[in-house]
Amino acid sequence: MSAPAKHREAIVRAAATLFRQKGYTATGLNEILAASGAPKGSLYHYFPQGKTQIGQEVIRQAGRLVTRTLADLAAHESSPAALLRAYARMVAGWMAESGFRDGSPITTTLLELAPQEPGVTAAGHEAFTAWSAVLEDGLTAASVPPARARRLAGLAIAALEGSLVRARVEQDSRPVIETMDEVADLLDTAMSASGGQAKDAGKG
Repeated sequence: MSAPAKHREAIVRAAATLFRQKGYTATGLNEILAASGAPKGSLYHYFPQGKTQIGQEVIRQAGRLVTRTLADLAAHESSPAALLRAYARMVAGWMAESGFRDGSPITTTLLELAPQEPGVTAAGHEAFTAWSAVLEDGLTAASVPPARARRLAGLAIAALEGSLVRARVEQDSRPVIETMDEVADLLDTAMSASGGQAKDAGKG
């Protein structure tokens, strides 16, 4: 990766961390630059629209990272329900390690900018759609009807994002783990009702 490209990635990474911890509005451009170590001129070179454009890129990159993580778990876990349980424990661990200062840069940014910023809103929609697709594919593969799979995937995403807020407020991992365990139980029930089978009954 070239030095200029590294500067761009450093800005996005620094912004993602700050947005997770402080929120979008409370984070200043000078803070992003200081945390990134990038030259001052590089910010407007790569992001001529300023902080809004940075927010859009943060959501895109965070969304892709979560999608890759979910897809990897889907390839190794026995069912969509097992995927949710594994991901919940992973996220809960990350939050605990940060002292519950970290949350989701997607949620914090979208709450402040959607729907008035179309580019940010579109990036958020793209992220949620990709996450949903991983869960929907697993559910439909287990014979859950497509409409039911779509609703359950949407519920899982909404429950996950809400549980992250509760975890920060309560300074406790339990809201994430317990909430996603309950949603996972719903997925198991839907699969059983549809005659679906996990990939490996001994896993999960």
